[in-house]
Amino acid sequence: MPSPSPPQPPSRKVILVVCDGLRNDTAAEQMGYLEHLVEQQQARRSVVQAQLPTKSRPLYETLITGLPPAVHGITHNQVVRGSQQPHLFGLAQKAGKTTAAVAFFWFSELYNHAPFRPILDREVDDPHLPIQHGRFYVSNDYPDPEVFVSAATLIARHQPDFLLVHPMGVDYWGHRFGSDSEPYRNQVLIQDEQLATYLPDWLEQGYVVLVTADHGMNPDRMHGGTLPLVRHVPLYLLGLSRQERESASLPPTIEQCQIAPTICQWLGLGIPPSMTVPPFLPIHHPLG
Repeated sequence: MPSPSPPQPPSRKVILVVCDGLRNDTAAEQMGYLEHLVEQQQARRSVVQAQLPTKSRPLYETLITGLPPAVHGITHNQVVRGSQQPHLFGLAQKAGKTTAAVAFFWFSELYNHAPFRPILDREVDDPHLPIQHGRFYVSNDYPDPEVFVSAATLIARHQPDFLLVHPMGVDYWGHRFGSDSEPYRNQVLIQDEQLATYLPDWLEQGYVVLVTADHGMNPDRMHGGTLPLVRHVPLYLLGLSRQERESASLPPTIEQCQIAPTICQWLGLGIPPSMTVPPFLPIHHPLG
């Protein structure tokens, strides 16, 4: 008789928060609430090494497909087309799960429709789309509190299995004044306060929450290069059970391509062959 298959861990609901332009060292200094949870052993923290070039649209695709830009083909910010790779939204939607996002419109172009049509694409509720419930903004200075309250509203209305939350205020102020500026640092404080407002409820509802960034920012008001200031971003992992927290040991540095396959396994999806980099925290035991 064939041996029985090992039991599969139950799927979880996942929220991915991408704080655009957030340097790792600034997060450690300014995100008092998240660092408090780490200090209280209610969260785990590591450093993510972003892919190159450290530009937004290429790294959005890396976060959602688990592939480097040389493979997925989104090599700079002016590449306006849909993703051509298996991605988290499409995999989840095909598996019958509910997807949602509150994000800059480039995510809509990558996963729903390109080019972006503001009247048709800004707000969508369509079960046939990869991002089924989308709220997309078009201005770089769109207020971060509006992003978070929209995300909370989508959770209340649709209970998505996978939700992307993408505030852009840190990147906006970094481009205006640089990463060593008061506005940049203060915007990180604002995002931390927003997370302190909504995270307790999301965790109470059973979500696994990952807080990370696409890239960092340098004092010259730019990113795109190779220095740690732009390549090293934080990862906060929340929503693990006490058993998981006690056994979880995150590597000190995580490759950005590891985030998508890790989310795949939490969602109970098969990791597609295209995601050749292993999860950063393999699941070997039941969750909960």
